[in-house]
Amino acid sequence: MIRTEELLLNVGPQHPSTHGVFRIIVKLDGEVITEATPVIGYLHRGTEKLAENLTYTQVIPYTDRMDYVSAMTNNYVLCHAVETLMDLEIPERAEFLRLIVMELQRIASHLVWWGTYLLDIGAMSPFLYAFREREMIINMFNELCGARLTYFYMRVGGVKWDAPEGWIDKVRDFIPYMRDKLDEYEQLVSGNEIFLARVKGVGKYDAQTAIDYGLSGANLRSTGVKFDLRKNQPYSIYDRFEFDVPVQTEGDCYARYLVRFEEIKQSLRILEQAVEQFPEDGKIMAKVPRVIRPPEGEVYTRIESPRGEIGCHIVSKKKPQPYRLKFRRPSFVNLQILPKLLVGETMTNLVTILGGIDIVLGEVDG
Repeated sequence: MIRTEELLLNVGPQHPSTHGVFRIIVKLDGEVITEATPVIGYLHRGTEKLAENLTYTQVIPYTDRMDYVSAMTNNYVLCHAVETLMDLEIPERAEFLRLIVMELQRIASHLVWWGTYLLDIGAMSPFLYAFREREMIINMFNELCGARLTYFYMRVGGVKWDAPEGWIDKVRDFIPYMRDKLDEYEQLVSGNEIFLARVKGVGKYDAQTAIDYGLSGANLRSTGVKFDLRKNQPYSIYDRFEFDVPVQTEGDCYARYLVRFEEIKQSLRILEQAVEQFPEDGKIMAKVPRVIRPPEGEVYTRIESPRGEIGCHIVSKKKPQPYRLKFRRPSFVNLQILPKLLVGETMTNLVTILGGIDIVLGEVDG
């Protein structure tokens, strides 16, 4: 009879595959996980409380630091909430610029996920290729707003800077280039038998479980639920463009991989239409008072970030600062299912499952 001793193991908070300062305490019976307890808060900065002493414009840089892999969408959800409260009409050129940078950001975010996920499970080359393509997007952002990671680009009423001359052409040229690279990615990874053995059937759950846990983004759509806020509750000017919502039905790590891969293709499709319809001139800011004081009341707006539904709830007392500010952070919500998925799995699958959820710790801790 084989006798095993229960082992308590700390994974993180410095482990590279925890994707940030995230710690998970696992109980092991041999190689099999019997219990998993996530420990979060190492990156907590009190963003929502700090916002109560900041003007609305001053809060925008704090949103950059939440999901720092997708800062543009964070900027937008805050501005969109304030604009909804103020009933502001945004100039068309500003809306196009916002949509273009958000879809470029979605591609850049998924490239970071793709590269680091493959690195987690033993493939080095995809990481290098993903960051090569992401660098092109980052360079375009740098030209647009002078920053590479935390942008502070969106403003209540529009955007801070107009696109420089030739910038839209660079976006246009990037689209066919990225499509060619996606074909290379598929040949390199998507049919690789070692990769498939690591992800197929791993971390599986069904649609009802996903809904019960409040999952969103690829974590929800991988179970067959066709829900994307850009389609189901259109914001900005998304209702003007044709694109599909990718879904898979298996609900495993491979399904989540396929959904995110297809999302990059759909973002390129949106960008292709946006650059062709981009207005030649126009304002980039609505008429907004120097000191923004939204009317008294509260509002909740939500958008589709690369990680799922990000929401912003604001309570206003007609002052320059929000009375209360609360974000619904998709990484935090999606992470809840991790302990359930890990029980009965081996340690080798822990990294595969965690990476497949796609979390950013700045957004988990807030």
